[in-house]
Amino acid sequence: MNRRDFELLNGFSILYIEDEADLLKHTTAVLEDFTKHIFAVQTCFEATKVLQNNHIDVIISDILLKNENGIEFLQHIKQDLGINIPTILTTAHTDTEHLLDAIKLKVENYIVKPINIKELLNALHDVLMPKIQQKEINRSYNIIKTISAVTDGKQVDLIRFIIKNLDDDNILNFSYSEIMDRVVVSKPTVIKLFKSLSDQGILTKIQNGKYRFDETKLPIPE
Repeated sequence: MNRRDFELLNGFSILYIEDEADLLKHTTAVLEDFTKHIFAVQTCFEATKVLQNNHIDVIISDILLKNENGIEFLQHIKQDLGINIPTILTTAHTDTEHLLDAIKLKVENYIVKPINIKELLNALHDVLMPKIQQKEINRSYNIIKTISAVTDGKQVDLIRFIIKNLDDDNILNFSYSEIMDRVVVSKPTVIKLFKSLSDQGILTKIQNGKYRFDETKLPIPE
C-alpha cells in the first residue's frame, strides 16, 4: 500500500513517552486528531501506570529520557511484566549502540528527532497494519456468522451496521431510531433482528440504546 489511510488509526490507543514538555504537547495535539486516544507522559513510572490500567496498541518512546532510558523501560515491561506491545522509538542521537539495542529488542521502528509528523504517522500506520488487517478479518467473519443466524435478507445491511459500530468492548450504543437514521430499514425489521439475535444470546440489552454483542454465541457457518 503506497498511499496510507491515516483514518485507520482512529481505532487505536497510543502511549507516548517524552520528557520534553513542549515536544510532548505539540506531538500529542497532532496525534489526537488521528488516533482513538493518546496517553502522553514524561516518565517511565507514569507509563507503567498507564499500561497497567488501559489497553494500549502501540508505544512511542524517546530513548534518552531524564534520568531514564526508553530501551531499558521496554526491556523491563517485556521481561518483568510480560507486556509486549509494538513500539516506535524516537531519539536525537543516531549512535550505533542505541540502534543495535533497538534491533535486539525487536523494536518495530526508529525515528530520529526532530520528529517529522508525516514520518511518524507513516510509522504508526505500518506498525498497526497487522492489527488493522486482523480487525477487518474478524469483522468480516462475524458478519458472515451473524448473517447465518438470521433468514431475512433485508437484515443484512443492518447486521453490517451492528458489527461495524461495536466498540472495543463489543458494545453497540445506538437506539432503534438512531439506527434507522443510518440504515434504510423499517422499525419492525430492526425489532425482528434484535429479537432474533437476543433469543440466540448474540445481542443482549444492557439498557436503552446499549447492547452487548457476544461473538461466542455466533453459529459456525457450514
